[in-house]
Amino acid sequence: MLQKVAFVINPSAGVKKKINIIDFIKKHFSGNIPSDFIVWENKDDFDAVKNQILKGNYTIVVACGGDGTVNKVASVLVNTTMSLGIFPLGSGNGLARSNAIPMDYIKALRCIENAQIKRIDVAKINQHYFFCTAGIGFDAHIAHLFSSSTKRGFFTYITTTIKAFFGYKPFEYRLIIDDHSFSVKAFLITIANAGQWGNDVYIAPKAVMDDGILNVSILKPFSLFQALVIAIKLFGRKIHTSSALISKSGREIVIEFDGELPVHYDGEPILMRNKISINVIPQALQIIS
Repeated sequence: MLQKVAFVINPSAGVKKKINIIDFIKKHFSGNIPSDFIVWENKDDFDAVKNQILKGNYTIVVACGGDGTVNKVASVLVNTTMSLGIFPLGSGNGLARSNAIPMDYIKALRCIENAQIKRIDVAKINQHYFFCTAGIGFDAHIAHLFSSSTKRGFFTYITTTIKAFFGYKPFEYRLIIDDHSFSVKAFLITIANAGQWGNDVYIAPKAVMDDGILNVSILKPFSLFQALVIAIKLFGRKIHTSSALISKSGREIVIEFDGELPVHYDGEPILMRNKISINVIPQALQIIS
């Protein structure tokens, strides 16, 4: 099948890397593959971009940006014949890393040209699709803080996390996982389709993206003394060996709580009240890996 590629450009991505995304792609992407550029001009309105994608008769749609851009583009492609490509320009690049997409820009373009396509599961939290992780608790709290920061990057994420850690109080939650219910006090709860949040920080190392199952990682409250060991295990893909982690899995997950709390899906922050419902849609997205 003849390829036709759309590059969806987040114009705010790549600025600090001092590259013009469109010029770079035009210079390094194959001239033998028809391609268009769709610029996401209005950050508060993705509908115009969505309409261009759906009307363009594309075989591959490439998200050029960070995890938020990837989530927006991928959400349009769920249960279609179009495949998602990623040109990784973000801080975490969770979905790209989880699918072995190179962080080197030229290698990432070669990956798109070669178009090795596989199917992965998609998850949904209330009405929002997510592809890597969604969560409530400390990681969602950090997502909200990070979204309002004027500085981006891994260093900013780490400093924000450290500052917030000392004042954060765990919450009580009630979980229902495939009709099995229990209550728990948790520092955070992550629902994982992929194993990592991003930057190769693995909260659910055993998660598989095409098994029709979501992993539930519940990190219990822990001491300052335990924090360093937990951090080492997160970076070393060993957090599942920690006594502070409860690991579950299922296809349908409900989390109940009191009041309004911050939640994230693929790092995108949102406030939700009293209850969140998560389910998996098996192999609903084609992705280039």
